[in-house]
Formats: sequence, C-alpha cells, structure tokens
Amino acid sequence: MADPAAPPTAASLAELGRRVKAASRVLATASSATKDAVLLAAADLLVDRADAILAANAEDVARAEGQGTPGPLVDRLRLSPARIEGMAGGLRQVAGLADPVGEVVDGWVRPNGLRLRRVRVPLGVVAVIYESRPNVTSDAAALCLKAGNAAFLRGSAAAISSNLVIAAALRDAVEKEGLPVDCVALVEDTSRAGAVDFMRLRGSIDLLVPRGGRSLIEAIVEHATVPYVIDGDGNCHVYVDASADLDAALAILVNGKTQRPGVCNATEALLVHRDVASSFLPRAAAALEGVELRGDAEAVALLGPPAAEIDDYAEWGREYLDLVLKARVVGSLGEAVEHITRFGSGHTEAIVTRDLASAARFQREVDAAAVVVNASTRFTDGEEFGFGAEIGISTQKLHARGPMGVRELTTTKYLVDGDGHVR
Repeated sequence: MADPAAPPTAASLAELGRRVKAASRVLATASSATKDAVLLAAADLLVDRADAILAANAEDVARAEGQGTPGPLVDRLRLSPARIEGMAGGLRQVAGLADPVGEVVDGWVRPNGLRLRRVRVPLGVVAVIYESRPNVTSDAAALCLKAGNAAFLRGSAAAISSNLVIAAALRDAVEKEGLPVDCVALVEDTSRAGAVDFMRLRGSIDLLVPRGGRSLIEAIVEHATVPYVIDGDGNCHVYVDASADLDAALAILVNGKTQRPGVCNATEALLVHRDVASSFLPRAAAALEGVELRGDAEAVALLGPPAAEIDDYAEWGREYLDLVLKARVVGSLGEAVEHITRFGSGHTEAIVTRDLASAARFQREVDAAAVVVNASTRFTDGEEFGFGAEIGISTQKLHARGPMGVRELTTTKYLVDGDGHVR
C-alpha cells in the first residue's frame, strides 16, 4: 500500500489535473449567485478558522527563521489576525465585483444576415505556482472562481502548512455550495521535480501563472509546456525630475521603498535629475533610515557614507526585495528613460514632476505595465486598481499586462446565429 504521507507521483498529479479539469467544466456554467456564495462562505470560514490558520502559519514562520530566511521574505510568509481579515475581505470584495462571464464584448450583423457576438467565457483551469505568500492561496482562488475557472494551486514548501489549512477552507466552501470540490485544488508535492511535472500538465492546465522570483520564472521558461503569463521581477524606478516637488518626491520614495520592501511593486531604484540632486539626495539619505544605499559615484558623494558605489554593472537591473536602494544622477529626462529602458523589468516606473510635458513624455516613452506620475510604485496592485485582488502582475504583453483581475482570467468566443445560411 502506498504511503499516504508520500508526495504525489507524476501519475497521481496527472490524475488530480484530470479531476480539476472535469470540475472546471461544471464551474464554467455556474451562476454568478453560486460563485458569489462560495466566495462569501470561504471568507466566513477563513475568519472562523483563524486560530488554526495562525497555528499552521507559526510552523511555517518558525521553519523559515530556523533556516535563516531574510526578514522581508519572512514578512511575506507571516500571517496575523489582521492579514487573515484582509484575506477574507479580499474574498468579499471579489464576490462584489461584476461577473465577467457572459459579457458581450461586441456584436454585429453581416450583410448576409448572420448575427455575431463575441462574449467572455472562462479560460478553464488556471494554475498558479507561487512562493512564500499564503494569502495568494485565497486571492488566486477567489479570482479564478469569480471568472468561472478552476483554481489549481501549487505553493512553496515554505508555506505548505498554511496553504493546506487555507485550501481546506476554500474547498469546504466550494462543496457547501454544491460545486465539485476540485474547483479548488492544492498540490501538496513541493519538490522541484513536482514543480516541473506541474508545468507540463498539457490537457489539464489552460493557463499557468507563476508568482515568484527570478529562479521560478527561469524554470517556467525552461520547462513549461502549458501556456503561461509571466509575473516577473519588479525592478521599479522613481525618477525625480528637475521640476519635482521635492517634499512629495521624498514621501513617494520612502513609501515605495520602506512600506513593504519584500514585494514586487516596491521601489528598487532612484534616478534624480542633476539640477535637484544636491538638494534631494542628502534628504533622501536621512529619510531612508535603515535602508542600505548604493549608487553611481555622483549619487554616492551626495548621499554620504555609508552609501557604497556600485561596481557590478548588472546590479542596476537587480530586484532586491529588501531594504536596499540604488541611486543614480542623470542629466535629463531622456537619460532617465534610457536607463529605465535598459534596466527596468517592465513592471512599474514612476516620475515625480510638476511639468505636464515631462509627465506626458515619460508616460509615452517608458515601456512598462504601469507608468505612474506623482504617486508611489506601491499602487500597482489589483486591489488598489479596483480589481478586488490580483492573481499576478504580468510583465509581458500577451494575453494580459499589469495586475490581472477577473477580466484577465477570461477569454472570448464567437457566437454565430444564422437562419439556414450556407456559404
């Protein structure tokens, strides 16, 4: 007899994939009322089971700290009563969103009388492979379910105890409302080999969304045989223009770097116009207490010790996910745009300026999922954009870009009505 505690084999993972695919076909025809009832029931269950979730999370946090995991990454892993309330609130927010399924995108009548409509339909099975953050389990499931998709989830070993308890609550809510329990499924195998098998479940997975660091993205690119959308690095820049309100720029920079440094929309790089660098950089150094500062020679001279000069050119493209910031002095807006073009990751780029022409040029020329004027990079977020939550932030251009909410988890099909038409 197989050991029930052993990780699933590739064969059993494939069987789970078939069950999730079968469940997705039932869910695709579920009413908005049923889907919303699942989400609301799941929210209540998360709150009711908060003690069990926190106990499981404490196991994950203790294990991470014992392994010497950096503090910001432990913060991504850690849950609290407030964060669980936030997860439940996210489920309720998604329940309150308009259902995209069945929306008529456009329609027309051909000269021969054929009537065509293009309508939104679920993708089918949306798989999410993610690292550390257990709140992704509920966020991803909520968005998938709202859009009529089965949620096939594969978290990391770091959060497995938390994810198991959260997924159990979600599955109980699904079953309570009469839908197949495998509309939400969590893969318990957290091995590297299991991750590769998961990425290759053609015939079961319709879209794969990775949420994690560069090593995960590289693994997806190398191994995945299913369609995927990249939730990539966030090497996000703030450019302080010559005309910037420096008080506003300071607040935007401090918020972007320090509010939550371990997330992808945190500010990782500062570009400052030479005309204001001598005024702004010393103030930035004083305000960024506890942040390790690095930069080019001109920036480091103005930041003062212990700022260190960057000696590895590739570091300008690095995402730190920590209390580290790199800074460079530039001579023009065009130079800032060139730097971002070379080193940006296509996530979020911000300008602080009082010049409307500079703002317009920056937004026109910078190629990123979100280009922000006079606001923190931290606003690139599904909830902040009004999506309720997000399944990821796409840094590619097909089929979605930026925060992925419920609409980005649908596709379209054509409905064609005739009256005995032949060609």
